[in-house]
Amino acid sequence: MSPVPKIVDVDTIRDTQRTQGLATILSIGTATPSNCMYQADYADFYFRVTNSEHMVDLKKKFKHICDKAMIKKRYMLLTEEFLKENPNMCKHMAPSLNTRQDLLITAIPKLGKEAAIKAIDEWGLPKSRITHLIFCTTSGVDIPGADYQVTKLLGLSPSVKRLMMYQQGCSAGGMVLRLAKDLAENNKGSRILVICSESSARYFRGPDENHVDSLVGQVLFGDGASAVIVGSDPDESIEHPLFKIVSATQTIIPDTERSLNLHLREEGQTIHLDKNVPKMISKNIEDALMDAVSPFGLTNWNSLFWILHPGGRAILDEIELELNLNKDKLRATRHVLSEYGNMSSACVLFVMDEMRKSSIKQGKRSTGDGLDWGVLCGFGAGLTLETVVLHSVPITSAYATQN
Repeated sequence: MSPVPKIVDVDTIRDTQRTQGLATILSIGTATPSNCMYQADYADFYFRVTNSEHMVDLKKKFKHICDKAMIKKRYMLLTEEFLKENPNMCKHMAPSLNTRQDLLITAIPKLGKEAAIKAIDEWGLPKSRITHLIFCTTSGVDIPGADYQVTKLLGLSPSVKRLMMYQQGCSAGGMVLRLAKDLAENNKGSRILVICSESSARYFRGPDENHVDSLVGQVLFGDGASAVIVGSDPDESIEHPLFKIVSATQTIIPDTERSLNLHLREEGQTIHLDKNVPKMISKNIEDALMDAVSPFGLTNWNSLFWILHPGGRAILDEIELELNLNKDKLRATRHVLSEYGNMSSACVLFVMDEMRKSSIKQGKRSTGDGLDWGVLCGFGAGLTLETVVLHSVPITSAYATQN
């Protein structure tokens, strides 16, 4: 007679699938295109390549916007040669979606691959250990998507569990960490590769006197990719934790859906940006922050480290004023804005990377600028706020030497 099969308790199964500890960021990698554009030269470049030199007054206004942006340089897939070969992209409204798609469908996964390789190399474990992939971009929608393409480019397992996030915009740097936290803590032994890869090529276009908000977009946005490895219960003999993801929340600011819009059209992606967006964000961010941090007894904003999306100088100035932050609190964010511009979803992970590298260089005791607790904030269309509460990890001598 065959033995009676043991009845499995489903709740016990569920317990074995969960991890013991919090999701933890284990490594970071970043990448940019090789083409660097200095902001001091950008007005001349932009009006030359778009054949708009005759618009003298508008160029003067554009140069003023460039000077006020506090951006030193940006990196771009687009070159002058490419734009000369594709003149429709240089007009304000002309069919050019096919050209943009042909560039981005290939370039976005490749740029993401470069950042991912750096994150995997820093992590130090075989890429066969990667169980999940989250790929996020606002560029080059296609099927199969960038997640599929980067799986092939990296040589990941064909059974890696993929999640493709398109058209999420600037708040998505927080969103991907929220998703990674849920995956890591509910899949024991998992290691999630998160990639954000973005390009301003999707909305580059010539100037128009009636669309100053489009000019602001031409000044702000740059191209870049960032990647992190996330997992729970790290083996600290071979892995080097950076930040624990304590909590992650999302909220919509009421009655702001028309303040920031991006629409995909035959002429590429169009931008509408209300001039009051900085105040809309600053006047609502404290409530979102309080909801996120109050369960942990955190009330002093200056006792935290800050990883803020560098959406633009005006947004940072308004938040700093509203929360009465010390001038050094947004140092890492302002540095990334200056050196790279606004890279949409990829930005906050650049800021995280800058903070931990600066902490090591200055000999601080933890990756969070020497502080234990901090917040990562992303904000984008909707207006949507993503708030991630982080706990930094002490910097060991071995980790500092390695990095």
